[in-house]
Amino acid sequence: MAKKTVFLTGASGNMGYHSFTEFLKHRDKFNVVVLLRGSEKNKLKFKPYENDPCVKIVWGDLTKYEDVLSCVSSGVDYVLHVGGMVSPAADYFPTKTVVTNTTAARNIVNAIKAQPDPDAIKLVYIGTVAETGDRNAPIHWARTGDPIKISIYDHYACSKVLAEEIVAESGLKYWASCRQSGILYADILKNLDPIMFHVPINGVLEWATVEDSARLMVNVCGDDIPEEFWRRFYNIGSGEQYRLTNYEFEELLMQKTLRLGSVKKLFKPNWFVTKNFHGQWYYDGDELEKYCHFRANIPVEDYFKSLIDQVAPYYKLAFMAKPFAFAVRGFLGSLAKKEIYGTRWWIEQKVPERISAYYGSMEEYLSLPDKWENFDVVIPSKKTTADDVVVLDHGYDESKPVSEITLDDLKKAAAFRGGECLATEEEYVDFYTPIKWKSARGNEFMMSANLVLKGGHWCPAEFPTDCEGKKFYWAYDEEAKLNPFFAQVWYPLHGENENNVYTEKIFKGFSGFENI
Repeated sequence: MAKKTVFLTGASGNMGYHSFTEFLKHRDKFNVVVLLRGSEKNKLKFKPYENDPCVKIVWGDLTKYEDVLSCVSSGVDYVLHVGGMVSPAADYFPTKTVVTNTTAARNIVNAIKAQPDPDAIKLVYIGTVAETGDRNAPIHWARTGDPIKISIYDHYACSKVLAEEIVAESGLKYWASCRQSGILYADILKNLDPIMFHVPINGVLEWATVEDSARLMVNVCGDDIPEEFWRRFYNIGSGEQYRLTNYEFEELLMQKTLRLGSVKKLFKPNWFVTKNFHGQWYYDGDELEKYCHFRANIPVEDYFKSLIDQVAPYYKLAFMAKPFAFAVRGFLGSLAKKEIYGTRWWIEQKVPERISAYYGSMEEYLSLPDKWENFDVVIPSKKTTADDVVVLDHGYDESKPVSEITLDDLKKAAAFRGGECLATEEEYVDFYTPIKWKSARGNEFMMSANLVLKGGHWCPAEFPTDCEGKKFYWAYDEEAKLNPFFAQVWYPLHGENENNVYTEKIFKGFSGFENI
C-alpha cells in the first residue's frame, strides 16, 4: 500500500512532538511534513530528523499563508492542526493569541481549498475543553453540543472557538474538531505559574495523557475510520479513571509523583479560586475511543508515579531532597501572591473584576476557610450511570440522525436559545450549509445547523471577542436571562440573581497586562 503523507502542525510542542515521534514508529505507513519556527531550540530539537526520508521540515510560520501552502501542497493526505499559542503564554498575550490562532486556522483551510482536489485531504482540528468553560458540579457531565461558554479572561479559549468555527464552516468535505482536555505529560511538573491557583479545588477535569493523544493522531489517519466520523465534534479524554477533581489531581501530583506529602500540608484552600476555570467529565467521552482506539488504560496512580522518571535527573533530585519539601509551602504561597495573576495578589490589591469573576464577590472570598478541616472537599461519582449525572437539554430531538433533522427541529432549537431560525425550506439545503438565525438580542447571523446543534455555538456578534482580538465582553448574566439553553450552564454555578461586576463591562484594546 502507498504511504500516506501527514502535515502535522505544532510538532515542537508537547502533544505535537509526541505525535511526531509516534508517527515515526509507523514509518512504513506514513511520511510527515512539519512546519516549525526557525528558533535555535527547534533547530536543535529537530536536527536528528533533517535527513530522515520520512520527514520533511519546513521552516516558517503558521500565520504566513505561503508557508502553510507550501506544506499542504506537499501531496498531503491529512492535516493535523495541533499547533498554536497556548497558556500560560496566551494569558500574558491575549490579543496575539487570538490573532495567531485564528489566522493559522484560516490559512490551513484556504491552503486545502487551493489544492487540485480538496476532497482528497482530511483535516483534524484540535480544539479545547476550555470552549465550554466552568462545568463544576452539579453540571460537571458534559458533551459536545453543550453551550459554548468561555470563562472570563480566557482569551485562549476565545481563539480556539473562533478557529473551530472557521474549520466547521469551511465547506470542506472532511474535517473533525477534537476538543483536547488537560494533557498529562512529564514537563507539567515544571509549570510553576500563578495560574495553577486559577483552578477550583473541587473543579473537575477528565485528563488525557500525552501518549494517548499521540496515538489518537496516528489512529485517526487509519484506513478503518468510517465516513460517518467526519464533520463532527469530539471530546478527547483518557477515560473514567482519569476523571479527577483538582484536589485529587494535586494529591496525585504531590504524593505519587513528587512525594512531597498531602495537598493539605502544602497549600491553603483559600489560595484557590472557586469558579471561572474550565473542565468537565465527558458523558460522551467514549465516542472518540470507539472510532480511534487510542487509550492505553494505564492505571492513573501508575501514570503519576511514572512522570518523575521522565524529567531530567537534576529536577528529580531537587524534588527528592527533604530540605526542598519543607520550602515548598512557602514558595507556593509566594507564587499565589505574584503580581497580575496571583490569586492572593488580587485580594490584597482589591482587584474587583478578578474577584468578581473568580469568587463572585469579596464577601464570598472572605467566607472561604483557610484551614482544610473547615473546607468541604467534594468528589462526585465518576461513572456515567451515577445518580448525579445531569445531561443538558439541547432543545431538539437528539435521537434523530442528522439526515432526519427538519427545519421544525431547528426552529425549536433556536427558540430554546431565545432566538429564531429564519431559514426557509428552500434555504435549508443541508445540515452543513450556513443558514440565517436571529438571537434573543435581535442580531441576525449565518451559521450551519451542525455548528449550532452539534457544536454548541451561537451568535458571533455576542461572542466574547471579535476576530481581531480587540473586544472582550462577557455578558453572561444578561445572556442567561434571555437564553434558556445557556442558563443551564450559568445559573447552577452563579445564582439566578448574582450581579457579576465584570460581565456587565466592556474593555477594548487589551494587550499584555492591561486586562486586569
